Amino acid sequence: MNKITLGLIQSSSNHSAETNLDNTIKKINQAARLGARIVCTQELFRTPYFCKTESSHNFALAEPIPGPTTEIMGRLAKQLKVVIISSIFEKRTKGLYHNTACIHGTNGKLILKYRKMHIPDDPLYYEKFYFTPGDLGFKTVQTEFGKLGVLICWDQWYPEAARLLALQGAEIIFYPTAIGWLKKEGKKQGLEQHQAWRTVQQSHAIANGVFVAAVNRVGFESIGKSGIQFFGRSFVCNPLGQIIKEASGNREEVLLVRCNLGEIEKTRHTWPFLRDRRIDAYHDLTRRYLD
Repeated sequence: MNKITLGLIQSSSNHSAETNLDNTIKKINQAARLGARIVCTQELFRTPYFCKTESSHNFALAEPIPGPTTEIMGRLAKQLKVVIISSIFEKRTKGLYHNTACIHGTNGKLILKYRKMHIPDDPLYYEKFYFTPGDLGFKTVQTEFGKLGVLICWDQWYPEAARLLALQGAEIIFYPTAIGWLKKEGKKQGLEQHQAWRTVQQSHAIANGVFVAAVNRVGFESIGKSGIQFFGRSFVCNPLGQIIKEASGNREEVLLVRCNLGEIEKTRHTWPFLRDRRIDAYHDLTRRYLD
């Protein structure tokens, strides 16, 4: 199956986990009804972006895997005969938590679990307080709609992560995301950050000859007099790095994007980057810095 429709669920979030879940379920149903075969949520879709503060109370938002959300997503995937990628605050055990993405196949089974590897620590993005870096590595999974890989938000700035998925045969790399600009930074700087965010992911698509799907949240989430303006703009680009379709920056959307996976081989015939890699010369990449 070369041609496949992706469904990207771009939403805003409030403080009710059940409301956020119901909203996402409705949008997944809508995406499937309109022909999507693979549907992906934004990062941490059941909650506001709680990493704006360091508070031990927020650990109560986490859940085990398998758990309530994976059970719901599994049933939904089986009912709709779609592949669902969902982003979950995972409680692995007492005092150990991960930012995790789960892929459920059309039979409802959990077919891949990925724990976010790169954990940021920036103003209003205090993720190191909450998340232990992933220990499952970078993995792909074959589905009836194509071979998929998933990375999460801060992972999208690292070419090594995308490359390792491509080397395992990933045809589409999904990035559940929560990114925006800080209120104090202003719109101009925010727009510059958005352009950088989009460009680096287009670069991953080009360098690896794959489709890239980035699913961002939207809306302003305040914290005191400050806050984050999540800029939405979820998009899918092809192996040439061209944006096929992009969501708005100011509203919730179900973005449906038709992809022709046959473009991957065609593009790699022209740009055989995997063929020309000098794998004998890259050993220094395992070092932190070349002093």
